[in-house]
Parts: sequence; structure tokens; C-alpha cells
Amino acid sequence: GLAAGKGVLIIHDLAEAKEELRNMLVGQKFGAASSKVVIEEFLDGIELSCFVLTDGKSYKILPTAKDYKRIGEGDAGLNTGGMGAVSPVPYVDAVLMEKIETRIVKPTIEGFQKDGIPYKGFVFIGLINVKNEPIVIEYNVRMGDPETEVVVPRLKTDLVELFLAVANEKLDKIELEIDERSATTVMLVSGGYPEDFEKGKVISGLENVHNSIVFHAGTKLDNGNVVTNGGRVMAITSYGDSFQEALAQSYQNIEAIHFDNVYFRKDIGFDLV
Repeated sequence: GLAAGKGVLIIHDLAEAKEELRNMLVGQKFGAASSKVVIEEFLDGIELSCFVLTDGKSYKILPTAKDYKRIGEGDAGLNTGGMGAVSPVPYVDAVLMEKIETRIVKPTIEGFQKDGIPYKGFVFIGLINVKNEPIVIEYNVRMGDPETEVVVPRLKTDLVELFLAVANEKLDKIELEIDERSATTVMLVSGGYPEDFEKGKVISGLENVHNSIVFHAGTKLDNGNVVTNGGRVMAITSYGDSFQEALAQSYQNIEAIHFDNVYFRKDIGFDLV
């Protein structure tokens, strides 16, 4: 079931595992969604997201991305809906990309056709790179957040043109053009998130953001002020010739934005260096 992106727990201690199982099955931590629990083998590697757009017959592979789910730096603490993302993923070379396409993407799209599923739209493939071998963790029929905030800005091909081609089953006629620059995004969240947090904090300094894109998430207008209205408040996306350069731009602009108890991770991309 749905658990707001917080339903996956990586646990190294048996006692903690038993406690979390009790919280989910007995304490209904995620309501009806945690009435059934799946226990799987832990895969040790670096995750990445692969996005595919299909018209049901042909497909286009969109830029790869890597997001950061944990609230704490060094990927510590609770899972969140996402604290930041990087695109492209630096370690994904042509060899790994060829494995992803031939072993995973192509069979997936062909599988829709073989099973008589007339699917048109996005396919999100969550992967983990284990010793340079891509393994599927999950599928979704949507884009991801905050990966969308770094993938879509890198698409130079008009998005409406792509959607029309999908609708008319002419995606194979489109040449997908990608911005070669890196894009990164850093999420500003309310203090206390992903647990209890307060709303209604006035946000200031947005007019001082330059050379970055501000994606509003948990915000609203209140008497002429932009105020916080959720856990994940806004994402700050920037371009750069490297992901480090793009991140530096995002962090520079974040210094201009203020609201009470603002929190963000200062180590996005730490495992890619």
C-alpha cells in the first residue's frame, strides 16, 4: 500500500527489525498499507533512477538521476519523500547504460505489448548498481520527486511535443535532445519533517534567488506572503558543467531564502565524488 514514500526500512539489527514489524503490523504505523509486510534481501550498491517515456510501441530513455531519501546527512535517519537529486548520475557510463536498456528497458516495453497492456506514459525504473550490474528494485508508472526537478529541466525537446507524440504513437519520429549540463536540486523542508512539523512560517528572500529554478511544493499564499504549508517546502534547482558546480549554485541561492526552522541536507551528491 501507499506510505508516502516512507514505507521502506533498511535495518541492520534484528531487535530493531522486530520492533518495526510490531509497529507496522500491530500498531498500524502506515494504516491499512502496513497490514502486509514484505521482507527482502538487502542489496549493497548505489541506487539510481531510470525514466522512460513510451507511446506503447517505441520509447525514449530520459536522463538518469539519483535522489537522496534520508533526512540526515550521510543518508542517516528516517526516509522522506526526497531531499535532493542529481542528474546525470556520474558513474553511469555507456557500458552500464547499454546493460540497462537491453536487459531492463527494452524487455519492459516489449512486455507491455506481449501482455496486451496499451500503456502510454512514463515508466520509472528504480535500480541499484551492484558491482556494475543493474538490478531492478521497483517500477512506477509516473515520474519521481525530486528527480523530476532535475530530469525535466535537462530536456531541450519541447515537453508538449513529446506528449503529443506519445498520444499519437509517433514517439519514434521525435529526436530527443538533452542538455549536456548537470542539474541538481536541493529540497528545503520544515523543521521536524518527516515527523511533526509546523506550517504557516513566512518565507522571505525568494526575490534574491538568481540563476536557479524554485519549484514550490509545500507553500501557499497567505495575505500576500508565501508561507510554508507542508513538510517538503520547495526545491532549488541549478545547472552546472559538473554536479558540484550545480550544487554550489543551489546552495548559494538557498542562503538567500529564510523561514523559521528551515532544514536542508548539505551533502547532496556526497557518494558520487
